Amino acid sequence: MRIRRHAGHAQLTATVHPTALVEDGAILGTGCTIGPFCVVGARVVLGADVVLKSHVVITGDTHVGDGTVIFSFAVIGEVPQDLKFDGEPTQLRIGARNRIREHVTVNTGTAGGGGVTRIGDDCLLMAGCHVAHDCRLGDRVIVVNSSAVAGHCVLEDDVIVGGLSGIHQFVRIGQGAIIGALSMVGHDVLPHGLVMGPRAQLEGLNLVGLKRRGMARADIAALRGAYAVLRDGEGTFHARADTLAGTDNAAVQQVLDFIHGQSDRSFLTPH
Repeated sequence: MRIRRHAGHAQLTATVHPTALVEDGAILGTGCTIGPFCVVGARVVLGADVVLKSHVVITGDTHVGDGTVIFSFAVIGEVPQDLKFDGEPTQLRIGARNRIREHVTVNTGTAGGGGVTRIGDDCLLMAGCHVAHDCRLGDRVIVVNSSAVAGHCVLEDDVIVGGLSGIHQFVRIGQGAIIGALSMVGHDVLPHGLVMGPRAQLEGLNLVGLKRRGMARADIAALRGAYAVLRDGEGTFHARADTLAGTDNAAVQQVLDFIHGQSDRSFLTPH
């Protein structure tokens, strides 16, 4: 077993339990703790102060950022669950200070999807959830127990996915949106939207989340007005969005930019 340290870090050794297997070539940052019966693959890079509790498997071309904690029986960096995958080199990049709970699975990318699965900083992936190939999760994303995020999805900053929910492949979920528990999301979700249901529909705005993040009352009011236009205005959904063009409110403009952004799934309209 060879343990290499990141250049520039203080010369503090990693702590590796005698029952753990760290393959030659793996890079362990300073202050890492590798618990009992963990397996760390040869191409894995762990940042400073990463903690693997016990029975964690990290493999593939996988980098994990500083201060991330991964709990027992998680499998991180295995090959995609995609029949088109043919062993091509792909990657998984996980940011700093994440909490990845028991039995979570996160896969590397595919050549057809850009080759990289990315998770930002300060996320919480609760027990039993799955993040598939080529997904991009922003910062402070929460995926609650036993939820599945299919391949090629984009979850922007501050998204919350409720328990036992499924996100269809290629779906985009805008910043600050919340998905209620037991929802099946097959279409894009507006920034700050509230979506719920067996075949999920946009029900309104995530007002609790907006208030928690300190959004000004004027901005919340502007978003509520924009949502009313999108829900009740004349013409097609995109025509209704066009009536909001020229807004001087940054929060509303974020929603409009999202609506007009590139998407591989038809847009989830208010009902």
